[in-house]
Amino acid sequence: MRLLVVEDEPKLARFIQHGLTEESFTVDVARDGEEAVERATRTSYDLVILDLMLPRMDGFAVCRALRSAGCETPILMLSARGVVQDRVKALELGADDYLTKPFVFSELSARVRALLRRRQPTALLTLTVGSLTLDPITRVVKRGDRRVDLTQKEFALLEYLLRHSGQVVTRTMIAEHVWGFNWDRLTNVIDVYVNHLRRKIEGADEPRLIYAVRGAGYIIRDSDESA
Repeated sequence: MRLLVVEDEPKLARFIQHGLTEESFTVDVARDGEEAVERATRTSYDLVILDLMLPRMDGFAVCRALRSAGCETPILMLSARGVVQDRVKALELGADDYLTKPFVFSELSARVRALLRRRQPTALLTLTVGSLTLDPITRVVKRGDRRVDLTQKEFALLEYLLRHSGQVVTRTMIAEHVWGFNWDRLTNVIDVYVNHLRRKIEGADEPRLIYAVRGAGYIIRDSDESA
C-alpha cells in the first residue's frame, strides 16, 4: 500500500517514512503544500499523512484543495497545535483524523491502520492465492503450513502481486507502487526481487504461482487456473 507523508521538517519526515517502510508500506514524501497537492492529485495513494504547518500552502489549504478536486483519499492531519478549533476545522475541511505532536510512532501506526480499515474494509483482509496466504496486519506469509520469511521489499512486492491476483502487472507499475520510483529499463532489480520471491514461496514440491508474461510483466495466479 502506498502512502504520502507531507512534512517539511526533514528529521520527522525521515522518522515517519522509515517507520512505515518497516511496516511494508511504500512511502513518498512531499516537503510543502503545493507539492502535496500535485502528488496526491496525480498518484493514487491509500492514505495521506498531512502536517498542518507547511510552506507555500498550509495543511488546511491542502486538505481543502484535495477535497475540492474530488480526492477521497483518507487524510491524517498532524499538528503541534493541540487547540480544539484546529481539530474541528481540519475535520470540517475533510480530514479523517487528527494527531497532535509530539506522538509515539505506535499511535501513528495504529491510526493509519484504523483509517485504512475504515475507508477500505477489505484492504487489510488476508490475501490468498492457492495455498499461499499473506496477512497484511500481522505481516505473516504462509505456503500451506510453512511460514515464509520475507524482507520488507519482498513482502511489499508479494502484497502488490496478490492485490492484483490474476492480472498482469508491468515492471513500471511494480516500480511505482513498491519502490516509489519510475522504472529504469537499464536495471533488473525488479526481476532479481521476483526471482528471490519465487525461491521463497515456490518450494520444490509446490505448484508454481508467479509467472513472467513476455513483453509485459508478471502475474500471480493459482496453478489450477488457466493461463
